[in-house]
Formats: sequence, structure tokens, C-alpha cells
Amino acid sequence: MGRSNRAGRARTEAEPTPAAATRPDGPRADGGRTHAEGPLARPVDSGLAELVPDRDRPRAWSLLVDGAPQSLVDLADPTHLGFEYQRRLGHLIDLAAQPGKPITVLHLGGGALTLARYVAATRPRSRQQVAEIDTALTELVRAELPLERGWQIKVRGTDARAVLERTPEGTVDLVIADVFAGARVPAHCATVEFVTLAARALAPGGRYAANIADGGQLGFARSQVATLRAVFPEVCLVADPAVLRGKRFGNLILAAAQQPLPVEELARRVASDSYLGRIEHGRALADFTAGAAPATDGTAGPSPAPPPGVFR
Repeated sequence: MGRSNRAGRARTEAEPTPAAATRPDGPRADGGRTHAEGPLARPVDSGLAELVPDRDRPRAWSLLVDGAPQSLVDLADPTHLGFEYQRRLGHLIDLAAQPGKPITVLHLGGGALTLARYVAATRPRSRQQVAEIDTALTELVRAELPLERGWQIKVRGTDARAVLERTPEGTVDLVIADVFAGARVPAHCATVEFVTLAARALAPGGRYAANIADGGQLGFARSQVATLRAVFPEVCLVADPAVLRGKRFGNLILAAAQQPLPVEELARRVASDSYLGRIEHGRALADFTAGAAPATDGTAGPSPAPPPGVFR
């Protein structure tokens, strides 16, 4: 679904990953886990983390926590975004500035750091901070799926909202909220107050993006659109048409800004993907909310739990 509201102890991109340095079968020349080593399962702070080798890409791994897909990382190609929601967030990263221009990004939720890797590879010299509260998960990812030296990625072992509260005003080009506790977006990261903090952190021209999950009548998604519209004048939504029709449970990507969003170019990119996607914006998006009220710290609840068997 999406990555958890987990975080790791602060460590700079140049620090070593001790667990990967020496192994019974000798050091790995590439510094990352190989498919020959097979899958791995290890308890972390938020449950059982699993690294499962990708059948189609010889250096790629899926991260699951308690059976829920969190991230897909290709150590040979950090620009590969294999999950549907990651690809859509990747489009927003691509459209955040001119191609290759460094940007400042705040990632709320880390998982296997897939999107941070993507930014570092496509926009060298970008400065990135990640909030990931599960320190054991971050240590596992750094050991088995290490970051390249020189990438300016700092991971903070703190709750996502706490990091957002401490972010200086007007300093971030892109805030990406991919905050999940298990497979649910926690209530305190889905409110007007939370989004207001994100808007405060954005530099002029900056954008906010969020990954959420919902299904059925889409009550949570409708409320989240209303929540963003209470803070930002420009909002759009991207999702599979089947999800928007309530036919299946899945991810929805929200984007928001103080200035007009690149909706036409985003739509073109979404249409070129190998999976179906639809964008709602303007009047259609206002109609989508169906009168839903914005969520506040006093009224919010977490996103719904996925139906049984959705990950099988």
C-alpha cells in the first residue's frame, strides 16, 4: 500500500552500514543484498519486515511489513518505480522543477526510501530529509539495500508530524506524505492542522503530495480532498478508475499547491503509464467530495483497514 509512519535514527548518507560490511559468506562487493542470499524476514518495531526478491529484476527487492507491500527498490536502477502509487508520485517529482534541477524534499514516511533514491538519481545534489519512526526498519534497509554515498539523504527517527512541526517555514520545495501505520494512514497525519503545517513548510512555488488508501464509498478519500481544499486553492487527485468507482481498494495520490498545478502534463504522463489512471481536478474534484467535511485534530480517524486478502 504505502510506507509506514516509521523512521530511523539520524544517520548521514556517508556513514557505513555495519550489518552489510561483513557476512559469513564474505563481504558483498556491491554493498547490497543479492538474490543469491534469498529472501529475508526480520522483526522490526512495527511488525515483521520481509525483503522478497523481484522475479523480473535481478537486483530488485520488495519490502513488506506484516504482509502489506511497502516499497520496491531496484539497487541497479534507482529510477525504477515499480508500484503504481510510486510511479504517480514520481511524476510529481519530475514536475516539481526543471529536469535535473536539485530540489529540497521532505519525505514523511520512509519505508525502503524508494522515492528518496529516485530524487537523488534524477535530481543530483538535492537535499532530502526523511521521517521514519521505525528505527529497526531503517537499520535493516540501510544494511541490506544501502544508499549510494554522496546522496544527501538524512533519515530522522521521529514521528512524521513531529518532524513537520520542526521544519522551518518556507524551506521545502516538495513535501511527500506517505505515512502509514501498518496499512492505514494515521489520524494525526490526515487533518487540516497537519496539512497547514505542510503548507507552512513549503517555499514559494512548492507543492504537497500525499499517498492515501481507500475503497468502497471512499469516505476517507473524499474527506481528505476536502481537507486539502481547506488549506490549498489548487488540488488534484490521481487514481485507478476502478478505485474511484468503488470497485476495489487501492491507492489515491493527492497533490496540492498555492499556485496552479501542472494538471495537463500530469495527465499526459499518467496516460502513458502501463496501468489505468484518472485525474480529478476543479469542478469534478469538488463534486467528488460529495459534501464531505475536512478532517481536523478533533474529528479525524485513520484510513480504513484493507479488506481481507487484498494483498494476495
